[in-house]
Amino acid sequence: MRFIEWEPVYEEILSDLGFSRYEDEACVRVLLSVTLNNDLVSDEDAGALVRPVCTVFGNSPSLEEDVRRLGTEGTLIASGSSVGRLLAMGIFPDIVVTDLDGDIDAQLEASSRGALTLLHAHGDNADLISRYSSLLKGPVALTTQSYPRDIVYNFGGFTDGDRAVCFARHFGCRRILLPGFDYDHPMPKEGSDPAMKSRKLAWAKRIIEDMNPSGVELVYRCHRFIE
Repeated sequence: MRFIEWEPVYEEILSDLGFSRYEDEACVRVLLSVTLNNDLVSDEDAGALVRPVCTVFGNSPSLEEDVRRLGTEGTLIASGSSVGRLLAMGIFPDIVVTDLDGDIDAQLEASSRGALTLLHAHGDNADLISRYSSLLKGPVALTTQSYPRDIVYNFGGFTDGDRAVCFARHFGCRRILLPGFDYDHPMPKEGSDPAMKSRKLAWAKRIIEDMNPSGVELVYRCHRFIE
């Protein structure tokens, strides 16, 4: 997705949820400053991992059952919070899309074993980026939800899950399996606001389904979605 297509949606999200573009862009400056010693890769190198079929893993309570029913195909792309559960199932992701929320140790393990990390900056995760970015031993690509700059890319998307889908579509994926995606029944998380989570997931659903390019097949456990 080009930024000119993403920016109006991004501005609408900021207005709806009360977030700050200035804070998002300030966090990008932190991201650039603390990843100088990481193994940074270009968008082209990151995109080279994307196959025509991808499996993007969400973190809903149904993840394990969805994997059992759907299986996995192609490039395996994990939202950050799902990584620990995937490793417990013996599934190793090719790519982890994360803002460093969730099970950090599992994400660091995946990086140490060679997974590409799409490390995302937004307004309230500067502390996590400063604390953990140097511990990512595998390749890293930097992302933002605001204006892309230098080696910080924007493929579209707002939460880890829908950013992963946007990334796959950006690089030509035509069929995406979506185990662990349930917009109505999120995994409970201590300290999080359920109402805000619900609003974020509504945006994720809109980004994944309503902004789906023609012909890209989205496969959930119970149905297929083609716009």
